[in-house]
Amino acid sequence: MAENDTAAPGQPVSAEALRMMMLEKQMKEVDEHMARQKLEQQKRAQFAEDFLKGHLGEEERAMIRRVVMQAVTAGKLEAMIYTFPSELCTDSGRAINSADPDWPATLQGKAKELFDVYKSVAQPQGYKLKAAIINFPGGMPGDVGFFLSWAPDAA
Repeated sequence: MAENDTAAPGQPVSAEALRMMMLEKQMKEVDEHMARQKLEQQKRAQFAEDFLKGHLGEEERAMIRRVVMQAVTAGKLEAMIYTFPSELCTDSGRAINSADPDWPATLQGKAKELFDVYKSVAQPQGYKLKAAIINFPGGMPGDVGFFLSWAPDAA
C-alpha cells in the first residue's frame, strides 16, 4: 500500500484504504492458491509420466514386500500393495468399479507391469489380486487400490 494511503497519527484509515488492503490480501491469496495448483498439476504430470513410461523399481518392490510383511505381522490375510489414479486406466477405472472380469485389460504402465508380475510369479504361488476404487472425489472414481491376498480358498 502506498504511503499516502496511511492515516496520519490519530486519524482513521480511509474506507478506500481498507478496501485496498482487503483487495491486496485477497489477490495475494489467489496468487498463492494458483501457485499451489500449478505445483500440484506439475507433480501429477510427473507422476503420470513416470507411471506410464517407467518401470517398477527395486524401491517399489521392497515397499510392497514391507507392506505384506507388516500385514502378516498384524495377523492379516490381505494388504493394499499399490495405488494409482484411476484416470491412468484406459477407461478411467470404470471396469474396476463395475467389477468387469476384463478389468486387467484397462491397465497401463506400472499397474500393468505389476499385474503381469502377479500373474507370472505370485498367482502360481497361491496369491490372489483384486483391484478396487478406494475413493470417489466429487462422486467420480478416484484412486485404484491393488489388494494382494494370501487367504486360503473358501471351502
